[in-house]
Amino acid sequence: MDQSHIRNFCIIAHIDHGKSTLADRLLQATGTISEREMQEQVLDGMDLEREKGVTIKASAVRMQYTAADGQTYQLNLVDTPGHVDFTYEVSRALAGCEGAILVVDATQGIEAQTLANLYLALDYNLEIIPVVNKIDLSSARSDEVAQELEDLIGIDALDVLPVSAKTGAGVEAVLERLVERIPPPQGNPDAPLRALIFDSHYDTYKGVIAYVRVVDGQLKKNDTIRLMASGRTPEPLEIGIFRPGMQPVDWLSAGEVGYVATGLKTIRHVRVGDTITLNLPEEARDTVKPLAGYKPVKSMVFAGFYPTEAEDYNELKDALEKLQLNDASLVYQPETSQALNFGFRVGFLGLFHMEIIQERLEREYDLDLLATAPSVEYQVVKTNGETLIIDNPANLPDPNLVVTIAEPWMHISVFTPADYIGPVMDITTRRRGEFIQMEYLDETRVLMEYKLPLSEMIVDYYDQLKSATRGYASLDYRFDSYRSGDLVKLDVLVNGEPVDALSIIVHRDQAYLRGQRLVSKLKDVIPRQQFVVPIQAAVGKKVISRANVKALRKDVLAKCYGGDITRKRKLLEKQKKGKKRMKMIGSVEIPQEAFMTVLRLGDE
Repeated sequence: MDQSHIRNFCIIAHIDHGKSTLADRLLQATGTISEREMQEQVLDGMDLEREKGVTIKASAVRMQYTAADGQTYQLNLVDTPGHVDFTYEVSRALAGCEGAILVVDATQGIEAQTLANLYLALDYNLEIIPVVNKIDLSSARSDEVAQELEDLIGIDALDVLPVSAKTGAGVEAVLERLVERIPPPQGNPDAPLRALIFDSHYDTYKGVIAYVRVVDGQLKKNDTIRLMASGRTPEPLEIGIFRPGMQPVDWLSAGEVGYVATGLKTIRHVRVGDTITLNLPEEARDTVKPLAGYKPVKSMVFAGFYPTEAEDYNELKDALEKLQLNDASLVYQPETSQALNFGFRVGFLGLFHMEIIQERLEREYDLDLLATAPSVEYQVVKTNGETLIIDNPANLPDPNLVVTIAEPWMHISVFTPADYIGPVMDITTRRRGEFIQMEYLDETRVLMEYKLPLSEMIVDYYDQLKSATRGYASLDYRFDSYRSGDLVKLDVLVNGEPVDALSIIVHRDQAYLRGQRLVSKLKDVIPRQQFVVPIQAAVGKKVISRANVKALRKDVLAKCYGGDITRKRKLLEKQKKGKKRMKMIGSVEIPQEAFMTVLRLGDE
C-alpha cells in the first residue's frame, strides 16, 4: 500500500479507562473481526489478562478503513498496557507509532498513568488524539474532564472526542480523526531494508517469531535476513500481518507492522530492539546503520524463584528463557539458597509484574514454585573502597566491612480526592516519605508528590493507599536516586538456623518493630512439630525478638488408668528423651506463606 495511506498508532490510558473495549469497537467498525468471532477484549489473548481485566502484553493488529474522502487506509494498532509496572511495554509500542489515542474515563478524570503514558508519548513526538470515554454512564463528566485536559496539558477542550466504547458511539469520529491528524510513516521504501523488532514470542514449530515495524525498504518472503546484534542470518519460514491472528503475506514494505517467523530455536539470538536487514555481502554491510532500539530496562524489585521439586530446576530455566523472549523487561540469574537449594534470582519492574510472571510460570509451564519475599537493589561501599550491588539481603557483607549502604528512592505522584489528603500524608510519612509539593487539579482532586524509599513502597504501600482512600487514589512512580541511610540486615533464625531467604534489609529505627511483627507472623504460619521450634529475629549477633512454635503433644498417659505415679513419670521421661533426640536431628519445613509474610509488614 502507498505509504501516505498508512497510519501507525497506539492507545494509551490508565487501568480500567476502557482502552481494550475501544480497541474492540475499532476492530468491529473496520470489519476486521466478524460478529461471530467477536468477544470482549479481543486483543487480550492471555487468560490472566481477562481474569485481572488489565492488558499485560502489547499486541498489534492491522485494520483497513475507508474514510469519508473515499480513500482506503491501512491502520496499524499497537495495543499497550496501562499498569505502571508495564511502562517498558508501552515505551516499546510507542517507538513503532506516529500517533496515540489518549483515553480518559469520563467518570474518573485524569489519573496517574494517564499522565505518565501521555508524557512518554510526547517524548516520542507522537500526535495525540484525546478521547473521553464512558459518556453513556449517568455519572459521566465529559465537559469537565475535557476542560481538565485543556488546563493540564494544553489540549483544546473542543478537540476532545466524546466516545462510548461500550455502545460504539463516537467511534467513527475517532477513525476519521486518526486519518486526518496522524502523519504517515516517513521511511524510504527504496532504501536497504531496516526493520525494528519491538516484541517476540516462541513457537514450537516456527521458532522465534519477531514482531517488526519496517522502517525502510521491503521484506519479501524468500529474502535471507540478518539480525544486526547477533549476526544470525536465517531465511524466514513465514512473514505476515496480524488481523488479529497471524496471516501470512508475500512482503512487508516501509511503514508496515507485521511479524517474521525466523525459524531460530535459540531464543537469545533474537533480541527486542534489534534491527533486521537483508543479508548483504560483507563489504556492503557498513552502509546500513542499525536503528536506535530501546534503552535497557532497569529492574526495581528482585525475588528468588525456586522449584518445590529439585528435579524441576531445568524446566524452570527453560521456562524463564522462553518467557524472557515474550517479556524483554524480565532478567534472571542462577542463585543458591541454604534453605531452598537451587533456583533463580529474578528482576521485575514492580510487584504486579512479579505476580504476573509467577502466575504465568505456574500456568503456562506447569511449574510448582516457591517465591521469596521481594527486595530491592542496594549499593554497598566496603571499607576497602569496593562498591557492591546487592539485590539479595543474604549477600550483604559483614557489618564490620561496610561503610555505607545506599537504597533506591522513588519520586511518587498520588492523585486523590481532597478529602483523603490527611490519610495519604500519614501513610507516606510513616514510611520515611519526604513531601515535595501538592497541587489542586480542581475543587475536589489533588496531586501530591513525595520521595519515598522503594523498599517501603513494595511492602503493602499501594494496598494501604487504596484502603485509606476507598479505592479512589491512583499512584505513579519513577526512579529518583540512590541515597545512603542507616540500614541493617534483619536475620531470621528458625530452630537456631538462619534462613537466608527470609533475611531483609531495614532501617535501624524500624528493625525492632519489623523483627517483632515478622516473628509473630511466622509463628502463625510455620507448622507445629513434635518439638518446640524457636523463631528469632536478629541484627548481627543481637537477638531482638523471639517466639516459640509450641510442640505437638502426644498423650502418652492415655493408656494409664490409675496406678502408681512412678509409672506415669517413667512414660513422661521417655517421651522427653525422645523429643530431645528429635530436636537434635529435626528439620522444619517452611511453607510459601512464611516468605510472603514479609510483604505484609507495612504499618498496620
